[in-house]
Amino acid sequence: MAALKAARIGEEVWKSRVDKVNAELVTLTYGTIVSQLCKDYDQDYPEVNKQLDKMGYNIGLRLIEDFLAKSNTGRCANFRETAETISKVGFKIFLNITPTIANWTSDSKQFSLIFEENPLADFVELPDDGRAQNELWYSSILCGILRGALEMVQMQVEAHFISDILRGHDATEMRISLIRYIDDELPPDDE
Repeated sequence: MAALKAARIGEEVWKSRVDKVNAELVTLTYGTIVSQLCKDYDQDYPEVNKQLDKMGYNIGLRLIEDFLAKSNTGRCANFRETAETISKVGFKIFLNITPTIANWTSDSKQFSLIFEENPLADFVELPDDGRAQNELWYSSILCGILRGALEMVQMQVEAHFISDILRGHDATEMRISLIRYIDDELPPDDE
């Protein structure tokens, strides 16, 4: 799928096939979840990151069905096409943003998504406890969502943030790496 076609599909689906939810409601609800996790895990930010990623993974396992039904996109031919679809269709449909794809490796198995805006991080200030700025990846749920969704379409990936405006960096950047394509496997004792 060409980049322009992906962008057109994302825009068309956003305008005509998506029930809209107030962005501030989503932002504040997500902020409440992160805040509660920080309290529940006594400011153990690495554990909070794991829990957000786990929540996102479970969401991604289910969200892919909604994505495929709304976008009518077929199977991507390669990982570059997958990146275009994630950026220009997936993020457009669900968050009305289009992160920039950058920093491909020579083997086309890793890329970055650069977020000029992140609706989950609106109105957010990280705790000023001397640790959150270095340990909390506030939007970790997005990494989990991508892992879960891509696993359902036979791609095992690793996703993590390498920079975040909330931490004082110039940009928010997520790194996505293709680990392997998952073969269709029959359950044990099934012929």
